[in-house]
Amino acid sequence: MKVVLPDGSDLALEEGATGADVAQSIGPRLAKAAVAAKVGDKVVDLGAPLADGAQVSIVTPDSPEGLDVIRHSAAHVLAEAATRLYPGTKVAIGPAIKDGFYYDFEFPQPVGEDDLPRLNEEIQRLLGAGSPFERREVSKKEGTALFADEPYKLELIRDLPEDAIISVYRQGEFLDLCRGPHVPDTGRIGAVGLLSIAGAYWRGKSDNTMLTRIYGTAFPTKKALQEYLERMEMARQRDHRKLGRELGLFSFHDEGPGFPFFHAKGMRVINALLEYWRREHIAAGYEEIRTPIILERTLWEQSGHWDNYKDNMYFTKIDDVDFAVKPMNCPGGTLVYKSEQHSYRDFPMRIAELGQVHRHEMSGVLHGLFRVRCFTQDDAHIFCLPEQVEEEVVGVIELILRMYRTFGFDKVHLELSTRPEKSIGSDEMWATAESALAGALDRAGLDYAVNPGDGAFYGPKIDFHIEDVMGRTWQCATCQLDFAMPERLDLEYVGEDNQKHRPVMLHRVVYG
Repeated sequence: MKVVLPDGSDLALEEGATGADVAQSIGPRLAKAAVAAKVGDKVVDLGAPLADGAQVSIVTPDSPEGLDVIRHSAAHVLAEAATRLYPGTKVAIGPAIKDGFYYDFEFPQPVGEDDLPRLNEEIQRLLGAGSPFERREVSKKEGTALFADEPYKLELIRDLPEDAIISVYRQGEFLDLCRGPHVPDTGRIGAVGLLSIAGAYWRGKSDNTMLTRIYGTAFPTKKALQEYLERMEMARQRDHRKLGRELGLFSFHDEGPGFPFFHAKGMRVINALLEYWRREHIAAGYEEIRTPIILERTLWEQSGHWDNYKDNMYFTKIDDVDFAVKPMNCPGGTLVYKSEQHSYRDFPMRIAELGQVHRHEMSGVLHGLFRVRCFTQDDAHIFCLPEQVEEEVVGVIELILRMYRTFGFDKVHLELSTRPEKSIGSDEMWATAESALAGALDRAGLDYAVNPGDGAFYGPKIDFHIEDVMGRTWQCATCQLDFAMPERLDLEYVGEDNQKHRPVMLHRVVYG
């Protein structure tokens, strides 16, 4: 049999050859460094048999795929350590994530930060053992028997089709339900360090059991791990929650979880930001409005929020009528638009609002000021003609970049986020909207990446990611194009032909 290497050359192998055989044929150094193989676009175990004619490359730890493999394998070693040290522990899931991994457990006793050194020590012992990762495929019935004492694994198995083929991996004494792939043995993982402990609801649902989530990371070398830990320590010193408390800017309280309390010094900072924001927006031709925080249910049904965003909203009743606390400013802004008749001569209309919004976030994802349940969004809605869209988007981009430069954010990465799975509007509407945003980015001469499926439910968007002093990126500003909401909320203007037409609506924020 033959396989095709990345340079296009053929490599002859024995029938049933694996990725490990490919690596060994290329050279002993590659064979020693290899952690997995890539067949086409799929990363597989190094020991997986290859098909004749397959396109094969070798995955090493210095690649993103390689890091994912060693971190996923490290999560399994953490689970083995936890079940050895705390008999009776039930295991849930343990994926690789950005910069590391985690594993969720139901421990028979409280486990906290003080237990991490003990777990870390056991992990080092297991890494040194060099236990092979052995893959096995079983039926749903066999899988149910194998994990009879693991309720979380059984729940995952129950959700699979009856004829599903299930893969399991064993290393040492630990067996896990897993798709893989994994490194050949625990000795290939490199350096592992545990980072923190948090609570996490099983499957992210608050009515499920609260599990203990242990975070960790893994790198090919101890040096790389140490450098990462030093960066993490620097991040802790710069943590905005720590600085906010020490500088007397803001605080959080149990009486209002996820709702920040801004102190006098914090308000001075906020007011300075708002004064600058208003100067820039007045110069850019925006008018400022304010809309109510609570609005009737029928408006949210019309806008699509009731069907697409209800889980993130708060509700109340007034005189037996259902109302919602606004999670977004746009429906209120459309009512201001509808309060008057408009002509094509009025466009573009740039309407800004510093609106306080409330969004129901799960308690497990709340994070300082980065993830809260109440915040002020520096919104603006631009109503314009279809032929004005590109120019208006370019104007928004220029305003955002100009304001970011004021704060020293010169490195701004742009992403064009396209239609998500849950959305409103026709295919034609989405294609037109995505094309308009791409055209504006091209006209502005800016590089951007496409982020498939991450648009808002009502339209595609351009997201602006700024880079902090540590090289981390944060998504702040956004510009979203919306052909759907004007249709749903019956927005109109009188055109040059004296007929009624739908305006195009742009949503955008600068500060985020």
